[in-house]
Amino acid sequence: MDENNIFLDSKTSHVYLRLSLPLVLSMVVTLIYNLADTFFVARTGNTDLIAGVSLCAPVFTFLMAIGNIFGQGGSSLISRLIGQNDIESSKRTSSFCFYITLIGGIFTGIVMLIFREPILHLLGSDDMTHGYASDYYTPLIIGTPVVMLSFIHSNLLRSEGMAKESMIGTVGGALVNIILDPLLISTFGYGAAGAAVATVIGYAFSDIYFLIAVMHRSRVLSASPRMVAIKPVYAAEIIRIGIPAALANVMQSFTAIMTNQYLLPYGNDKIAAMGIVLKVSMIALLVLTGFAFGAQPLFGFYFGSNDRKRLRELFRFTLCFILAVACVITILIIISAPMLMKVFVDDSNMIRDGALMLRLQVLTMPLVGIVLLSMIIFQSAGKALGSFVLSISRQGVIFFLALLILSHTAGYIGIITSQAAADVLTAIAAIILFQVQLRDGFRVQ
Repeated sequence: MDENNIFLDSKTSHVYLRLSLPLVLSMVVTLIYNLADTFFVARTGNTDLIAGVSLCAPVFTFLMAIGNIFGQGGSSLISRLIGQNDIESSKRTSSFCFYITLIGGIFTGIVMLIFREPILHLLGSDDMTHGYASDYYTPLIIGTPVVMLSFIHSNLLRSEGMAKESMIGTVGGALVNIILDPLLISTFGYGAAGAAVATVIGYAFSDIYFLIAVMHRSRVLSASPRMVAIKPVYAAEIIRIGIPAALANVMQSFTAIMTNQYLLPYGNDKIAAMGIVLKVSMIALLVLTGFAFGAQPLFGFYFGSNDRKRLRELFRFTLCFILAVACVITILIIISAPMLMKVFVDDSNMIRDGALMLRLQVLTMPLVGIVLLSMIIFQSAGKALGSFVLSISRQGVIFFLALLILSHTAGYIGIITSQAAADVLTAIAAIILFQVQLRDGFRVQ
């Protein structure tokens, strides 16, 4: 079937799997960027080096968030424009998203370099970890435009149904990163700085591939500066949907920063263990995110064409499928938690602490699946309020309240169970918001 007709397949489940499976692989490979850094850095056996690199994880998440303002915001709008057969507006929207992100990336990088020291202090660096954190932070921030741009076309290509091209670009960049990591970290002795440089070069590879795909294969996207002008209402729509989507990524940074701050009195070994745990548990989160986001172009197309019958079919299938996947992943990680920690560290205390942290992090993944799917549907429908509320809840407001209360009532155990408590409360909020904002949109007239 031609890529441009993929949304019209009579079996919505077939289209969904065709779009989501490459995305899941792409999302998992995105994590490999960081896991490769963590693995090769952890092989040094330097706890302070591991902690220093782990402290900078929120920086990467923040850059991803800014890129996703126009990546996910643009993707949501473009999928609806394609459903309305407005190809001219789709091309202009994609070009606008590309160039505004390039300019924003340059500006963001300059600002974050200027405020490097206070940012590193905010991230939780101390006398033992500051040098390592700074070594990783500086090259990563210099490459800010490169990192942010990778989230534009990887999202926009999927909005056209080109999930395979999106996957190839992401996987290719990850392979470049993995090849360079051991060379730059250990062979040439650049340590933390080498890990960051390898990451930036990997993203540069992805950017080049995505740009070639847009210029030579896409029929509804553009990177031409002549098509950068769009209607003000479309720019507002991108930002209205993109900011809540980006906030979800920012909240991941917030979660890591707050967790590190609360764990600081318990020692750098706890911070190092949590840094590894958050990246391992991110595998589960990204698999679920991939299956949720894989449905976004379809939901957007069906909302744009007002095809309520297919909306209902897609919702029922994706909900059941994501819940099943979440349950399987949760069970597997809970069983293999100590073994997963041993991949990264040999210290028995860190393995023991990390295994408990990891099990608590993934215990509520089925509920996280409900939250992620709800967010995607809100974005696809152009419902900014529901997307905004959920984006600041699970790893934002609700998480902070859970952390504050549980840390005071249960100490260390309270800190590492805060995310699970936040997941339960956010899932309840997602169900209520869905009933209020979206239930009527799925009724067949």
